[in-house]
Amino acid sequence: MRVASLSTCLTLLGAFAVPALAQDVPLFASDEVLRFTVVAPLDDIFDHRDQENVEYPGIIIVDAGTELDTLEVDIRTRGRSRLDNSICRFPPLRLDFPKSRVAGSVFEGQDKLKLVTHCRDDDRYEQDVIKEALVYRFFNELTDVSFRVRVARITYDDTASDNDPRTRYGFLIEDEEAAAERNGWRYIATPNVAPDYADPEHLALLEVFQYMIGNADFSAFSADPGSEECCHNTKPIGEFSGPIFALPYDFDITGFVDARYADRLFRGNLQRLGVRNIQDRRFRGLCMSEEHWEPVFRRMVDRRDAIEGIIRDQEGLEDDTREDALEYIGEFYEMLEDPESARKTFLDECIPT
Repeated sequence: MRVASLSTCLTLLGAFAVPALAQDVPLFASDEVLRFTVVAPLDDIFDHRDQENVEYPGIIIVDAGTELDTLEVDIRTRGRSRLDNSICRFPPLRLDFPKSRVAGSVFEGQDKLKLVTHCRDDDRYEQDVIKEALVYRFFNELTDVSFRVRVARITYDDTASDNDPRTRYGFLIEDEEAAAERNGWRYIATPNVAPDYADPEHLALLEVFQYMIGNADFSAFSADPGSEECCHNTKPIGEFSGPIFALPYDFDITGFVDARYADRLFRGNLQRLGVRNIQDRRFRGLCMSEEHWEPVFRRMVDRRDAIEGIIRDQEGLEDDTREDALEYIGEFYEMLEDPESARKTFLDECIPT
């Protein structure tokens, strides 16, 4: 394999994307930061942080420019690690909209949405959540077969306490069934995925992308222990008979995001992988033939300017956070431009099937 010869490779049209078939929805039609207010009994909602999470009614007031849209919504907590009060005082939320009442608003066509919140009232945590949203947008640049997100500036008005409203960045994530439909597939509820059923081009792209962002906390094939649905930090869409595409999500435990709690949560895995901290990259992809790697590298190189542009243009990033983010991505591209480094990373360190 010669990474330096990427410019001579054939561009494989359509190798990384399936034509979007479903009609687009307004929420994810723009990258402009969305501004809205959540009015709900948040203290009561936060008291329920287990598998029996209770929904509470609330309203969302959307700043639509010249007017305000007021929408009914049911809200509950969600998540795993970030549901732990010792990690996140302000946990992730699930928003459940009555479809019949969101017509004409930015939430038209939405039903259930994941809201990734700022975790704690600390500017450092807020920077982490903005960086995590960027990771989703990086993958959007590489393939349509990915979860779309919308960064939001959210004011939280807690009707169950006397606390003043707080305003923080967060982001909304496309539902897995909506993402599947948009790409002409369906979401697959299954305990595991056999590697032979995975689309090889998409899998190669996914695994190189995960290396780019410094993520070893995922699986495209296996569920978490105790879970009945595949897979660990990826969602399978496609057909049961194949092909199956893994949509990655949950990027707080990555070198790029470097969440404040990441090293503590991932310490045992770091030791097993032989890396010192969460920012050290380790490739966790399957071994494939070189014909699958070359077009992936070409795609990554072609999208470098766009990926770095996403970082430069993102509202809310502090200057030092922006510089660190660009440096981390730049280190990946320096490796990719060195044929020997690329060979060692993607051929010598891959996992045999």
